[in-house]
Amino acid sequence: MDDFIAARSQMALSLGFHIIYSCIGMVMPVFMAISHYKWIKTKNQVYKNVTIAWSKGVAIFFATGAVSGTMLSFELGLLWPGFMKHAGPIFGMPFSLEGTAFFIEAIALGFFLYGWNKLNTWFHWFTGVVVGLSGIASGILVVSANSWMNSPSGFDYVNGKYLNINPLKAMLNEAWFSEALHMTIAAFSATGFAVAGIHALMIYRKRNVNFHTKSFKIAIVFGAAAAILQPLSGDISAKGAAKRQPAKLAAMEAYFHTQEYAPLVIGGIPDTAAKKVNYGLEIPGLLSFLVHDNFKTTVNALDKIPVKDQPPVAVTHYAFQIMVGIGTLMMFIGILYFVALWKKKEWLTKAWFLKLFIIATPTGFIALEAGWTVTEVGRQPWIIQGVMRTADAVTKMPGIQYTFYLFTFIYFTLSVFVIFLLKRQIQMVPELYDR
Repeated sequence: MDDFIAARSQMALSLGFHIIYSCIGMVMPVFMAISHYKWIKTKNQVYKNVTIAWSKGVAIFFATGAVSGTMLSFELGLLWPGFMKHAGPIFGMPFSLEGTAFFIEAIALGFFLYGWNKLNTWFHWFTGVVVGLSGIASGILVVSANSWMNSPSGFDYVNGKYLNINPLKAMLNEAWFSEALHMTIAAFSATGFAVAGIHALMIYRKRNVNFHTKSFKIAIVFGAAAAILQPLSGDISAKGAAKRQPAKLAAMEAYFHTQEYAPLVIGGIPDTAAKKVNYGLEIPGLLSFLVHDNFKTTVNALDKIPVKDQPPVAVTHYAFQIMVGIGTLMMFIGILYFVALWKKKEWLTKAWFLKLFIIATPTGFIALEAGWTVTEVGRQPWIIQGVMRTADAVTKMPGIQYTFYLFTFIYFTLSVFVIFLLKRQIQMVPELYDR
């Protein structure tokens, strides 16, 4: 493994783990605040128990997210010094603000965890709300920094120098809103389905049914609503990619030849040598419509992009298909849940209905990882779109493969501990949270 591949692999691994920790850390405090509010309004002890149980999970993911996020910040300087030398002063603002949000979240979480029976009831609940809001703010700010890499702004690039730097304009670049919206909805969808799936499994096994039923409902209402809204935010993101990153859009669709009535390809195996897609289902004009709201308008394909500037087509296409396919499935399940809630309440206790959510437990995070792959791999060979190539940003320090092995060990070890702690939390529900 050469140093360039090792650096990219290490970053991919780190982001792959951190995105799961951070998304759960963003969304679980919201669920916690909702259940806490329900307890305050109804005085139903089950909601208090759910809140306490979920707060322990929030603490676990806050700690692991802090560890993995700190490691990522060191990796940026360790692996990509060429990038940080120039980019740091430009897009440093969202990272600085994210640090502020993180500290606010830490303080509020401390108040919430140790404030039971000590703080005013509504102030205690408010600290939980602050945990949720600051967690979401942290996620949005980090995505803003990433969106700048896809849509660089806030500076002038003249003769290899970065001049007239405007950090606020860099943070509020053209892509930040669409990416932040898409990522936030994805976080709610993935976490909602994962949490609901775990509680559905417990209901299916007839363990503490009342406790898990209330937990399931809070999680899946958010998860299902987010899954239904996700295609709308995806459409906004795709239109933005077509405007700012045409090579990424073409790779996502494995779209090789520029034409009117540009087809949308479903599935298929890209053959980059022959510049075609085998075994895919083409729907003529649909890509043109999705990009331009017109079935006839031409969409630029890979043949308009120099080969040296094209991303890996197969990886980007497969990841995009996985994301869209799973997202469509989750949207269908979400619609089914609201139908059950509105018209078919008897479904809610049926074994087949619970199994549907049990099977869907990991789907959101698979789609999340696939979407992140599209974002990062689809931008290659650029680390800053159109400005700096990834190969020019990597460290010159030898032996990066050894840090890759070390960080891989740390992340997998951390994940084992997280799984162990969460499993113990679930097993302790009868003893601690639902007696």
